[in-house]
Amino acid sequence: MKQIKAASLITAIKTPFNAKGDIDFNTYDQLVAHQIQAGVDGIVVGGTTGEGHLLTWEEHLILIAHSVHKYGKNLLIVGNTGSNNTREAIKATQHGFATGMDAALQINPYYGRSSFAGVSAHFNKVLDIGPAFIYNVPGRTGQDLTPDLIEPLAQHENFIGVKECAGNDRIAYYEERGIACWSGNDDESAVGRHQHGSHGVISVTSNIVPGLMRKLMDEPNETLNQSLQPLMNWLFCEPNPIAINTTLMMTGAVSPIFRMPYKALTTAQRAEGLAMLSKLSQDELVGDELNLMADDDFQYSC
Repeated sequence: MKQIKAASLITAIKTPFNAKGDIDFNTYDQLVAHQIQAGVDGIVVGGTTGEGHLLTWEEHLILIAHSVHKYGKNLLIVGNTGSNNTREAIKATQHGFATGMDAALQINPYYGRSSFAGVSAHFNKVLDIGPAFIYNVPGRTGQDLTPDLIEPLAQHENFIGVKECAGNDRIAYYEERGIACWSGNDDESAVGRHQHGSHGVISVTSNIVPGLMRKLMDEPNETLNQSLQPLMNWLFCEPNPIAINTTLMMTGAVSPIFRMPYKALTTAQRAEGLAMLSKLSQDELVGDELNLMADDDFQYSC
């Protein structure tokens, strides 16, 4: 638990696909190698950015097992084994820990949702299995996990902390009470870390500029923080992970293959991102090139 709580930069790693629409493990390994080289502390496997919701459970668990086997000695491996279905979350979490993952990322039941009593019972079931981050992202789930729900859960021995998307005031509130928090919003993460006491960030942006995000978490750097704000905001111009997928394709880091229902950013959106990315040194970016790309360069699989 100490090692997990010491992790200040955890990347929600992208899952790349090959021409057949299957997971491209060779490219995945190259992406993870960039993260290790940049000094990232851990990765979330199959999170929203990793399109866990578009993977079968078999694919999802194989990817977690692959990550543990290859990178468990170098990185903390956090498996996104949450679900809106308690039975599925229990089964996936059990399998994830059986493969050796260090921790789970657990989300509250979404869409169908539940009462706070039901949500609490759901989390206690999965916390009983092993160490877990609780993920609060009301913009996606439609339900804010407020302190009156989180504070009792924090007493569980397997509760690590919260990946919190409700802002730095919430993070400060928790940290003042000894509840560990990681920012779920890249654009707020530096302020959260250095002014509000967060433990760090679980980041989308570190997929493309891991070294810069490492610097941002290690020490206050307002100049760097401000320079990255436009890029961080652009990466969420459409629902995540559309923009980070498109970006990694524009840099040649991954093949230009989407799993539907995701589609590439428009030409105008790509041009906006290209202008921002062009201001960065090539060695700061994951990928060996930088191209606008044409619409028909992208492929789509089901």
